[in-house]
Amino acid sequence: MRKLALVMGLAVVMGLAVPAWAHFGMIIPNTNIVEGGDSRTVHLTFMFWHPMENKGMDLAKPAKVGVMVNGKKIDLTSKISPAKIAGHQVWKLSYRIRRPGDYVFFMAPKPYWEPAEKLHIIHYTKTVVSALGAEEGWDKPVGLPMEIVPMTKPYGLWAGMSFTGKVLFKGKPLAGAPVEVEFYNPTGKIHPPKDAYITQVVTTDANGVFTVALPWGGWWGFSALTEVDGGKKELGGVFWVYAHPKPGK
Repeated sequence: MRKLALVMGLAVVMGLAVPAWAHFGMIIPNTNIVEGGDSRTVHLTFMFWHPMENKGMDLAKPAKVGVMVNGKKIDLTSKISPAKIAGHQVWKLSYRIRRPGDYVFFMAPKPYWEPAEKLHIIHYTKTVVSALGAEEGWDKPVGLPMEIVPMTKPYGLWAGMSFTGKVLFKGKPLAGAPVEVEFYNPTGKIHPPKDAYITQVVTTDANGVFTVALPWGGWWGFSALTEVDGGKKELGGVFWVYAHPKPGK
Protein backbone atom coordinates (compact mmCIF):
# COMPACT_ATOMS: atom_id res chain seq x y z
CA MET A 1 0.00 0.00 0.00
CA ARG A 2 2.93 2.31 0.66
CA LYS A 3 3.65 2.31 -3.05
CA LEU A 4 7.27 3.03 -3.79
CA ALA A 5 7.56 4.99 -0.55
CA LEU A 6 11.34 5.27 -0.64
CA VAL A 7 11.41 6.34 -4.28
CA MET A 8 8.67 8.88 -3.68
CA GLY A 9 10.57 10.28 -0.72
CA LEU A 10 13.68 10.73 -2.81
CA ALA A 11 11.58 12.33 -5.53
CA VAL A 12 10.25 14.91 -3.09
CA VAL A 13 13.78 15.73 -1.95
CA MET A 14 15.01 16.03 -5.52
CA GLY A 15 11.93 17.88 -6.75
CA LEU A 16 10.99 15.10 -9.16
CA ALA A 17 7.65 13.46 -9.92
CA VAL A 18 7.45 9.70 -10.32
CA PRO A 19 4.41 7.48 -10.81
CA ALA A 20 3.26 5.33 -7.87
CA TRP A 21 2.80 2.08 -9.74
CA ALA A 22 0.45 -0.46 -8.20
CA HIS A 23 1.29 -4.16 -8.14
CA PHE A 24 -1.35 -6.65 -9.27
CA GLY A 25 -1.43 -10.40 -9.28
CA MET A 26 -3.14 -11.41 -12.51
CA ILE A 27 -4.98 -14.41 -13.93
CA ILE A 28 -6.08 -13.73 -17.50
CA PRO A 29 -7.89 -16.49 -19.44
CA ASN A 30 -8.34 -16.39 -23.20
CA THR A 31 -12.10 -16.38 -22.51
CA ASN A 32 -14.27 -16.17 -19.40
CA ILE A 33 -17.36 -17.77 -20.97
CA VAL A 34 -17.42 -21.23 -22.59
CA GLU A 35 -20.59 -22.17 -24.45
CA GLY A 36 -21.69 -25.30 -26.31
CA GLY A 37 -19.95 -24.62 -29.63
CA ASP A 38 -16.74 -23.27 -28.09
CA SER A 39 -13.47 -25.04 -27.45
CA ARG A 40 -13.55 -26.74 -24.05
CA THR A 41 -9.90 -25.86 -23.37
CA VAL A 42 -9.25 -22.58 -21.55
CA HIS A 43 -5.77 -21.05 -21.72
CA LEU A 44 -4.78 -18.97 -18.68
CA THR A 45 -1.80 -16.70 -17.97
CA PHE A 46 -0.59 -16.01 -14.41
CA MET A 47 1.37 -12.78 -13.96
CA PHE A 48 2.62 -10.15 -11.50
CA TRP A 49 2.26 -6.84 -13.31
CA HIS A 50 1.57 -3.11 -13.41
CA PRO A 51 -1.51 -3.49 -15.64
CA MET A 52 -2.20 0.01 -16.92
CA GLU A 53 1.44 0.76 -17.73
CA ASN A 54 1.94 -2.84 -18.96
CA LYS A 55 5.16 -3.05 -16.96
CA GLY A 56 6.05 -6.56 -15.89
CA MET A 57 7.74 -8.19 -12.93
CA ASP A 58 9.01 -11.75 -12.66
CA LEU A 59 6.54 -14.11 -10.99
CA ALA A 60 8.20 -16.97 -9.12
CA LYS A 61 6.40 -20.29 -9.44
CA PRO A 62 3.26 -19.80 -7.33
CA ALA A 63 2.96 -21.69 -4.06
CA LYS A 64 -0.44 -22.89 -5.26
CA VAL A 65 -2.62 -22.66 -8.35
CA GLY A 66 -6.03 -24.23 -8.36
CA VAL A 67 -9.64 -24.16 -9.46
CA MET A 68 -12.87 -24.49 -7.48
CA VAL A 69 -15.91 -25.87 -9.31
CA ASN A 70 -19.17 -27.13 -7.86
CA GLY A 71 -17.68 -26.66 -4.38
CA LYS A 72 -14.64 -28.86 -5.06
CA LYS A 73 -11.07 -27.52 -5.12
CA ILE A 74 -8.56 -29.02 -7.53
CA ASP A 75 -4.82 -28.39 -7.13
CA LEU A 76 -3.30 -27.46 -10.50
CA THR A 77 0.13 -26.30 -9.33
CA SER A 78 1.92 -29.18 -11.04
CA LYS A 79 0.13 -28.39 -14.32
CA ILE A 80 1.46 -24.86 -14.87
CA SER A 81 4.42 -24.20 -17.15
CA PRO A 82 6.88 -21.28 -17.34
CA ALA A 83 6.74 -18.69 -20.10
CA LYS A 84 7.96 -15.18 -20.85
CA ILE A 85 6.10 -11.97 -21.67
CA ALA A 86 8.21 -8.90 -22.48
CA GLY A 87 11.18 -10.71 -20.94
CA HIS A 88 9.45 -11.37 -17.61
CA GLN A 89 8.60 -14.69 -16.00
CA VAL A 90 4.94 -15.68 -16.18
CA TRP A 91 3.12 -19.02 -15.96
CA LYS A 92 0.68 -20.73 -18.31
CA LEU A 93 -2.06 -23.27 -17.85
CA SER A 94 -4.33 -25.03 -20.33
CA TYR A 95 -7.39 -26.45 -18.60
CA ARG A 96 -10.01 -28.73 -20.14
CA ILE A 97 -13.62 -28.00 -19.16
CA ARG A 98 -15.41 -31.31 -18.54
CA ARG A 99 -18.77 -30.35 -17.05
CA PRO A 100 -21.04 -27.32 -16.56
CA GLY A 101 -20.20 -24.96 -13.72
CA ASP A 102 -18.45 -21.77 -12.72
CA TYR A 103 -14.71 -22.41 -12.57
CA VAL A 104 -13.05 -20.16 -9.98
CA PHE A 105 -9.34 -20.14 -10.79
CA PHE A 106 -7.05 -18.93 -8.03
CA MET A 107 -3.37 -18.31 -7.30
CA ALA A 108 -1.50 -18.12 -4.01
CA PRO A 109 1.93 -16.69 -4.93
CA LYS A 110 5.15 -16.87 -3.01
CA PRO A 111 5.97 -13.64 -1.09
CA TYR A 112 7.50 -10.93 -3.29
CA TRP A 113 9.99 -8.64 -1.56
CA GLU A 114 9.45 -5.00 -2.50
CA PRO A 115 12.59 -3.10 -1.43
CA ALA A 116 11.04 0.34 -2.01
CA GLU A 117 8.25 -0.46 0.44
CA LYS A 118 10.35 -2.70 2.69
CA LEU A 119 7.72 -5.41 2.90
CA HIS A 120 6.67 -8.69 1.35
CA ILE A 121 3.70 -8.65 -1.02
CA ILE A 122 1.34 -11.62 -1.37
CA HIS A 123 -1.57 -11.16 -3.77
CA TYR A 124 -4.16 -13.94 -3.64
CA THR A 125 -5.69 -13.71 -7.10
CA LYS A 126 -8.91 -15.06 -8.66
CA THR A 127 -10.99 -14.98 -11.81
CA VAL A 128 -14.08 -16.92 -12.91
CA VAL A 129 -14.74 -18.82 -16.13
CA SER A 130 -18.40 -19.71 -16.71
CA ALA A 131 -18.93 -23.00 -18.53
CA LEU A 132 -21.90 -24.39 -20.41
CA GLY A 133 -24.58 -22.16 -18.93
CA ALA A 134 -24.64 -23.45 -15.34
CA GLU A 135 -23.99 -19.99 -13.82
CA GLU A 136 -23.60 -21.36 -10.29
CA GLY A 137 -20.72 -21.00 -7.84
CA TRP A 138 -19.33 -17.60 -8.81
CA ASP A 139 -20.42 -16.03 -5.48
CA LYS A 140 -18.76 -18.63 -3.21
CA PRO A 141 -15.49 -17.87 -1.36
CA VAL A 142 -12.49 -20.07 -2.03
CA GLY A 143 -11.19 -19.72 1.52
CA LEU A 144 -8.02 -17.75 0.78
CA PRO A 145 -6.49 -15.61 3.58
CA MET A 146 -7.52 -12.49 1.63
CA GLU A 147 -10.03 -12.52 -1.21
CA ILE A 148 -12.73 -10.63 -3.06
CA VAL A 149 -16.04 -12.44 -3.36
CA PRO A 150 -18.13 -11.07 -6.24
CA MET A 151 -21.63 -9.79 -5.51
CA THR A 152 -22.16 -9.01 -9.19
CA LYS A 153 -22.07 -11.93 -11.62
CA PRO A 154 -18.46 -11.60 -12.81
CA TYR A 155 -19.03 -12.51 -16.47
CA GLY A 156 -21.45 -11.36 -19.14
CA LEU A 157 -20.61 -7.76 -18.19
CA TRP A 158 -20.95 -4.91 -20.67
CA ALA A 159 -18.71 -1.85 -20.60
CA GLY A 160 -20.49 0.83 -18.61
CA MET A 161 -21.88 -1.61 -16.05
CA SER A 162 -20.64 -1.73 -12.46
CA PHE A 163 -19.04 -4.47 -10.37
CA THR A 164 -19.66 -5.01 -6.66
CA GLY A 165 -17.47 -7.19 -4.48
CA LYS A 166 -17.02 -8.05 -0.81
CA VAL A 167 -13.53 -8.17 0.70
CA LEU A 168 -12.86 -11.01 3.13
CA PHE A 169 -9.83 -11.16 5.43
CA LYS A 170 -9.51 -14.51 7.21
CA GLY A 171 -13.08 -15.22 6.13
CA LYS A 172 -14.61 -12.06 7.62
CA PRO A 173 -15.64 -8.79 5.90
CA LEU A 174 -12.89 -6.17 5.98
CA ALA A 175 -14.17 -2.63 6.55
CA GLY A 176 -12.22 0.43 5.43
CA ALA A 177 -9.88 -1.47 3.11
CA PRO A 178 -8.44 0.37 0.10
CA VAL A 179 -9.24 -1.31 -3.21
CA GLU A 180 -6.99 -0.39 -6.12
CA VAL A 181 -8.55 -0.56 -9.58
CA GLU A 182 -6.67 -0.80 -12.87
CA PHE A 183 -7.33 -1.62 -16.49
CA TYR A 184 -5.05 -4.17 -18.19
CA ASN A 185 -3.60 -2.19 -21.08
CA PRO A 186 -1.38 -4.59 -23.08
CA THR A 187 -1.78 -2.76 -26.39
CA GLY A 188 -1.26 0.69 -24.92
CA LYS A 189 -4.56 1.91 -26.39
CA ILE A 190 -5.39 3.82 -23.20
CA HIS A 191 -3.23 6.86 -22.50
CA PRO A 192 -3.76 8.26 -18.98
CA PRO A 193 -3.52 12.08 -19.18
CA LYS A 194 -1.91 12.27 -15.72
CA ASP A 195 -0.41 9.73 -13.32
CA ALA A 196 -3.43 10.08 -11.04
CA TYR A 197 -5.56 8.36 -13.69
CA ILE A 198 -3.46 5.17 -13.68
CA THR A 199 -4.81 3.60 -10.46
CA GLN A 200 -8.26 4.32 -9.09
CA VAL A 201 -8.90 3.72 -5.37
CA VAL A 202 -12.15 3.05 -3.52
CA THR A 203 -12.68 2.04 0.11
CA THR A 204 -14.84 -0.78 1.43
CA ASP A 205 -17.84 0.08 3.59
CA ALA A 206 -18.63 -1.28 7.06
CA ASN A 207 -19.58 -4.62 5.49
CA GLY A 208 -16.43 -4.91 3.38
CA VAL A 209 -18.33 -4.04 0.18
CA PHE A 210 -17.22 -1.84 -2.72
CA THR A 211 -18.65 -0.94 -6.14
CA VAL A 212 -16.74 0.22 -9.22
CA ALA A 213 -17.98 1.21 -12.70
CA LEU A 214 -16.29 -0.27 -15.78
CA PRO A 215 -16.09 2.60 -18.28
CA TRP A 216 -14.77 0.70 -21.31
CA GLY A 217 -14.26 -2.83 -22.54
CA GLY A 218 -11.41 -5.12 -21.53
CA TRP A 219 -9.97 -6.72 -18.41
CA TRP A 220 -10.33 -4.88 -15.09
CA GLY A 221 -8.54 -5.79 -11.86
CA PHE A 222 -9.54 -5.00 -8.27
CA SER A 223 -6.92 -5.35 -5.54
CA ALA A 224 -8.03 -5.08 -1.89
CA LEU A 225 -5.12 -4.49 0.46
CA THR A 226 -4.20 -4.82 4.10
CA GLU A 227 -0.93 -4.96 6.04
CA VAL A 228 -0.12 -7.67 8.59
CA ASP A 229 2.78 -8.69 10.84
CA GLY A 230 3.36 -5.14 11.97
CA GLY A 231 3.56 -3.81 8.45
CA LYS A 232 6.05 -6.44 7.27
CA LYS A 233 3.60 -7.98 4.80
CA GLU A 234 0.99 -6.62 2.41
CA LEU A 235 -1.80 -9.05 1.64
CA GLY A 236 -3.90 -8.47 -1.45
CA GLY A 237 -7.16 -10.02 -2.52
CA VAL A 238 -7.27 -9.55 -6.30
CA PHE A 239 -10.14 -10.26 -8.69
CA TRP A 240 -10.26 -9.92 -12.49
CA VAL A 241 -13.34 -9.42 -14.69
CA TYR A 242 -13.86 -8.82 -18.39
CA ALA A 243 -16.21 -6.11 -19.67
CA HIS A 244 -17.39 -6.60 -23.25
CA PRO A 245 -17.23 -3.45 -25.40
CA LYS A 246 -20.52 -1.76 -26.11
CA PRO A 247 -22.03 -2.59 -29.50
CA GLY A 248 -20.54 -0.41 -32.19
CA LYS A 249 -17.53 0.51 -30.07
